[in-house]
Amino acid sequence: MGIFSSINIASTGLSAERLRTDVISNNIANASTTRTQEGGAFKRSRVVFQPVSDSNPTFRTPYLPSNLDNGPGKGVKVREIVKDTSEGKLVYDPDHPDAIKSGPNAGYVEMPNVNIVNEMVDLISASRAYEANTTVIEGSKEMFSAALEIAR
Repeated sequence: MGIFSSINIASTGLSAERLRTDVISNNIANASTTRTQEGGAFKRSRVVFQPVSDSNPTFRTPYLPSNLDNGPGKGVKVREIVKDTSEGKLVYDPDHPDAIKSGPNAGYVEMPNVNIVNEMVDLISASRAYEANTTVIEGSKEMFSAALEIAR
C-alpha cells in the first residue's frame, strides 16, 4: 500500500457520497412534481455503490480473513443510479391538470413516490459518511506530517 492510499480510498468515498447527496437533493426538489418529460409523476432515484476492486493487489497481509481474496479495498464507486418503480399515492383533485380523466381512478392525481422524511434521513446518512471520509483524510495528513517531523 502506498503512502497516499488512504487518501485515495477516502476520496472515492467523497465523490460517491457527493453524487448521493445530489441525487437525494433532486428527489426532494421534485417531491411534488406530477408531470415529467417521460410522462407521469416523478419517480425517486437512488444510488447503488460497489467496491473498487483490484484483481492484482499490491499489498497482502497474513492477518486478513481468508474470504478476502483481493486484499484490502481500493475504495468505492457508483455502480448505477436506479429509479424506484413503486407507485406514488393517489390524491383526489379533479381540477388538477394531471388528474386521471377516465376509469376507476378518475379525478385522482398520482403523486411522486418521494417520502421527505426518508430522503432527509438518507441525506443525513450521506452527510455523515462524507464527514467520515474527510476525517480519514485529515488523519492521514496528520500522520504524514508526524512522520516527516520524526524523519527530520
